[in-house]
Amino acid sequence: MTEPIIAFREASKVFTARNGDVRAVDGVSFDITPGEIFGVIGYSGAGKSTLVRLINALEPATSGSVVVDGLDLTTLPESRLRQVRAGIGMIFQQFNLLGSRTVAANVAYPLEVAGWPRARRDARVAELLEFVGITDKAGVYPAKLSGGQKQRVGIARALATNPRILLADECTSALDPETTADVLALLRRVNTEFGITVVVITHEMDVVRSLCDRVAVMEHGRVVELDDTYRVFSAPQHPVSRRFVASALKDRPTADVLERLRVRHPGRLVTVGVDDAGHSTSRLNEVLRDAGVDSTVVYGGITEVAQRPYGSLTLELTGKPANIQQGVTALRAFSDVVDLGTASTPLEDPTMAPIVEGGR
Repeated sequence: MTEPIIAFREASKVFTARNGDVRAVDGVSFDITPGEIFGVIGYSGAGKSTLVRLINALEPATSGSVVVDGLDLTTLPESRLRQVRAGIGMIFQQFNLLGSRTVAANVAYPLEVAGWPRARRDARVAELLEFVGITDKAGVYPAKLSGGQKQRVGIARALATNPRILLADECTSALDPETTADVLALLRRVNTEFGITVVVITHEMDVVRSLCDRVAVMEHGRVVELDDTYRVFSAPQHPVSRRFVASALKDRPTADVLERLRVRHPGRLVTVGVDDAGHSTSRLNEVLRDAGVDSTVVYGGITEVAQRPYGSLTLELTGKPANIQQGVTALRAFSDVVDLGTASTPLEDPTMAPIVEGGR
């Protein structure tokens, strides 16, 4: 069994404030596997940024343990902690570039601190600037760069000393959607080409959807759900997870959208999950045809989650009531279904009910 590269064991961080103690991280226990892209998501104040500071020992755990590369950080003196930090790269929301240094000099800075000789340093900087695609910006100062270019410099700098772990704390929050997609693609290359373990701290479920292999959902300092990303999207267990998934997918009708749909579509409405486990649109149509039911897609869509298809479709079902009920039962046998009923007989509230598991 592979040893975790990062392991939390009942780790807590308590800050003393004027109005009493604040438990920013509260008894967290989980492992991160070497070579994975691991996401930590939560709303403001959930404790995710404090958690990442426990990994690089910028904040010591108040209790419990944080083990990185086999070393319990809670037992190490500061001199050893500096050695551990040298194996951890960090990229930030606000880039944290040195305005008085050129792009090349910013990337070279950690190598200077580490004592690399000039020739070796220059070769490494050139290699990294080529990797992140900004070789032509080597002599430019940060003030002349776009947000995406600044983050590419930040990534190159974080990779300079060949870290085994890369921590990305809200690294796309200040970027537009197109630039965000470019940066996420670059982080995936970092992971696949160098085998670096990437830990992504974010409040954006779209980032998790596009990038992460697994995700921990945090609320009030605790991990309330942890699973592979596809599973969290397809069957979220905690209310916080459901809210994040709804914000990212937007494939299920909200209450006001459903009200409008019922005006235009008086038949039976159901929302059906579609994924890569055989729950395809063609299979849905086949099942409903066999039951003698006609169906029309009235809402929803399919996207990619962790590079796999997932989404949901809201269908209007028409036909004999007995046939429709047979069709809904058949759908539940192999897919995830929320039965919304009809305008005259509404059933589940889509804003409250999760997509319930069918026959999986």
